[in-house]
Amino acid sequence: MDPRAPTVQAAIRQPKPFASRRQEGVVALLLASEVLRWRFEQYLTTRGELTLQQYNVLRILRGAGAQGLPTLSIVERMIEHTPGITRLIDRLEKKGLVARARSGEDRRQVLCRITTKGLAELKALDPAVDRLDEEALGALSASEVAVLIRLLNQIRIHQPL
Repeated sequence: MDPRAPTVQAAIRQPKPFASRRQEGVVALLLASEVLRWRFEQYLTTRGELTLQQYNVLRILRGAGAQGLPTLSIVERMIEHTPGITRLIDRLEKKGLVARARSGEDRRQVLCRITTKGLAELKALDPAVDRLDEEALGALSASEVAVLIRLLNQIRIHQPL
C-alpha cells in the first residue's frame, strides 16, 4: 500500500475501478484508519512499552476518575474491543499503571483504577499524542473536521449490532 497515493485505487495498486463509490468509500475509510492506527502504534511502541489498546484503557480509566470502572465497563468503552481484557489489565497492573480491587458494594465486581504512575505516563504522552492528532487531521479545516465527525458518527450509529 502507498499511503501517499492520491486515490484509493492508486494506494492499493488496484488496476480496475471499484464496483461502486460506496465500496471505494469503505476502503478509503479502512485505509485512513489503518494509517492513523499505525502512526499511533509506532509512537507508543518507540516511546515505551504500551500498545494502543493499553493506552486506550489508561485513557478510559483516567476519564473515570478516582472511582474507577469495572472491567466490563472498560470493554464497553474501548475503541478496539478485545476478548483478552483480563490479560490486558494484568499487563498494566504488572507495570504499575493500573490497580484492581474488589468493589465494596458488590464483591463479585472488580474495579480498575489508574495509578499515579499511570497518570504520569499519560501526562508524558499527552503533548506528542496531541501533535499526532493535529497531524492526522491537519489537512482539514476546522469546519471540515466538524463535517468529518458528523459523517463518521452517522456511519457508526447506523451500523447493525
